[in-house]
Amino acid sequence: MAYDLITMGRIGVDLYPLQTGVPLPQVTSFGKFLGGSATNVAVAAARLGRDTAVITRTGDDPFGTYLHEALREFGVDDRWVTPVAGLPTPVTFCEVFPPDDFPLYFYRRPKAPDLEIDAHELDLDAIREARVFWVTGTGLSEEPSRTATLAALAHRAKAGTTVFDLDWRPMFWSDPDAARPFYAEALKHTTVAVGNLDEVEVATGVRDPHDAARALLDAGVELAVVKQGPKGVLAVNSAGDSAEVPPLPVNVLNGLGAGDAFGGSLCHGLLAGWDLEKIMRHANAAGAIVASRLECSSAMPTPTEIEEALAAGAVL
Repeated sequence: MAYDLITMGRIGVDLYPLQTGVPLPQVTSFGKFLGGSATNVAVAAARLGRDTAVITRTGDDPFGTYLHEALREFGVDDRWVTPVAGLPTPVTFCEVFPPDDFPLYFYRRPKAPDLEIDAHELDLDAIREARVFWVTGTGLSEEPSRTATLAALAHRAKAGTTVFDLDWRPMFWSDPDAARPFYAEALKHTTVAVGNLDEVEVATGVRDPHDAARALLDAGVELAVVKQGPKGVLAVNSAGDSAEVPPLPVNVLNGLGAGDAFGGSLCHGLLAGWDLEKIMRHANAAGAIVASRLECSSAMPTPTEIEEALAAGAVL
């Protein structure tokens, strides 16, 4: 069977405080959630009715078992989620200071299992046959994940829709210059690039949204999506169509995970063949809904919730 979406990249356990506005040393209670950007995108698309799977790796430990259970509960195929002996499943903590301060603390040492994805273990036929394939910048940060990510992209050869989530996480790289050659190579094999202003600057050296979108198109993609925070989102394709959509009003509780909801909705809209503006409005609404909730994966919205937010013109 050909999946609607296969994602490849991070997975882990999010341990988020159940108290807002409290520094981590003083937090006394946490919630445990499935996490990891690529994994959350697969969950978000599954919530919208898509057949999804994720390629990643966990530790061979109880947290790894939990992640398999959570994926199945969310309807995401876990057949390509495999254990790595000797490495712990990553955990991520955050602090929640609404509306715009959500520090993240990644515990991915000595090395995250999802960076041990090996090219020789990939189901390249399934990757090529998927209607959408999604990779991330973090997957390029270390070997063997880097070679595996680029091998998957090269084998797919732009079949269907291939999305590169620029996903710049400075703690995983020595500096932006170290990342740029690998980002450039990945862009050659992708049809859609998605990133915020910091991420597009790492990929292109340009920060202005319109200039960055043009640079991404010049690098070989067919659709550039630039997330501008409070200014909304800009999308430009190689046919010359563009859409610039403002954010949906929302009382932010936790902004983490909003981008993953946006990504899952983006894939859903591309699969549905919607026009650019409809795709961006739907994706913005999905992201806003998750920003109004504490958790990430379990906060991903249903189609009804997104339609209600769009009809109301805000997340109520």
